[in-house]
Amino acid sequence: MKPNRKWLFLLFVIVVGIMATGCATHSPEEIADPPGFLYGLLHGFIIFFSFIISLFTDYEIYAFPNSGGWYNFGFLLGVMFFFGGGGAGAKKRRR
Repeated sequence: MKPNRKWLFLLFVIVVGIMATGCATHSPEEIADPPGFLYGLLHGFIIFFSFIISLFTDYEIYAFPNSGGWYNFGFLLGVMFFFGGGGAGAKKRRR
């Protein structure tokens, strides 16, 4: 049975991807007080303005390093608050 070219290409992409992620590193310095939930909430709420500023400066939207899960949760909630959370589009009006 001859292997399909699509599967060989997919396998090649996966192997190259795994090899490339092996080179990724985190910043070596430790931060005494990393941003937590409240900073994540704030950063998520101002994401639109942060994105515009990041196009023209060296500003980053997402704080790194951060406290982890709580920062991510706050960021997600802030983004949902700013963009409406998607619940408004699901509402149906009846006559």
